[in-house]
Amino acid sequence: MKYVKDPKQAEVRLNTPGTWVLVALVLVGLSVATLRLASGLGATTNLSDGVPWGLWIGFDVVAGVALAAGGFTLAAIVYIFGLEKYKPVVRPAILTAFLGYILVAVGIVLDIGRPYRIWHPIVFWQERSVMFEVAWCVMLYLSVLALEFSSSLWEKLHWARLVNLLRMVIIPLVILGIILSTLHQSSLGSLFLITPGKLSPLWYTSLLPYLFFISAVGIGLAMVIFESFISAKVFKSGLEMNVMTGLAKAAVFVWTGYLAIRFWNLIATGSLWEFTWNAQGILFLVEVGVGMLLPVLILAVGRLRSSPGWLFAAASLLIGGAILNRLNTSLLGFPTTWRLGYFPSWMEFAVTIGLVSAALLAFKLAVKYTAVFAAHPSEPEAPTLKRVPAVAE
Repeated sequence: MKYVKDPKQAEVRLNTPGTWVLVALVLVGLSVATLRLASGLGATTNLSDGVPWGLWIGFDVVAGVALAAGGFTLAAIVYIFGLEKYKPVVRPAILTAFLGYILVAVGIVLDIGRPYRIWHPIVFWQERSVMFEVAWCVMLYLSVLALEFSSSLWEKLHWARLVNLLRMVIIPLVILGIILSTLHQSSLGSLFLITPGKLSPLWYTSLLPYLFFISAVGIGLAMVIFESFISAKVFKSGLEMNVMTGLAKAAVFVWTGYLAIRFWNLIATGSLWEFTWNAQGILFLVEVGVGMLLPVLILAVGRLRSSPGWLFAAASLLIGGAILNRLNTSLLGFPTTWRLGYFPSWMEFAVTIGLVSAALLAFKLAVKYTAVFAAHPSEPEAPTLKRVPAVAE
């Protein structure tokens, strides 16, 4: 198995105004996070007994897990289904997922009342708890992502034996990652099954576990398109439009299925007829109409799907709609959030912005010091589950 020692790298400049802005935002977020750990949630957030979950859970955790779904989605597409043309975007997708899950873990540490007990699920098992299952799946999948991403580092360091070893076990790793992702993406939806009568019927349904998983796959596809455009612009890494349009076609299929199931359920349960023109009704229209239906219609038209501008806009709308869906389900869809007047404190925003900035900075450093954008065509083919017939000499 031949090893490529000098893969072509993207252009990365660290000493730029954008980098220093990210560093400043990370430092502010780190300062507030330190204050939260020292003084508690009450001193840094606007949370209360009536609204115990706010921005950190709604965005940093529930939405963050979904935004990191591109890792298992692209790994399945390439290594399980054997669609090699999507291989150039696998490593950036896995890197984004890896960083996303690290931020999710940090967000959970900051949000729980006693962060020094974050290790308890490892020792004190609660097999009937959804959160116990989510905790274990996130821990294990984070380990899987670390192994999957490590090949980029070993390749940059020219450690051929480790690179080849990881290629030998990539299929089991990918399968394990898919299983773990399927479990905890759906289980996050299962968590909200305990809220009948509390969560608005526009979002509450017994199908939440299935909707959370299906939408996670759709979000993963949109995120890969989005980050590919950004990387091509910032790092001059190149952009293969045939890859992007292929992902867009898959996104149309996934999101159409999601919307069909969701509207069928709303009509079958009569929840759609409970729509009112209040804040939650408007959020529902923006989420579904602007954030899901509109971009799906754009991507369904071949001419628009082939246009870089329209494709990027549609992917951005899908990501925005998915984030709003997670915020609506975990926070804004509860009447108590509005009745008690919860709005995140500036420190909650500072931590969230700091976490996102840290992820962007880490992505930039990874592109600089690892083989994230290696010259994939010159790499040896990774094993897949696709059987290749022997060819006679």
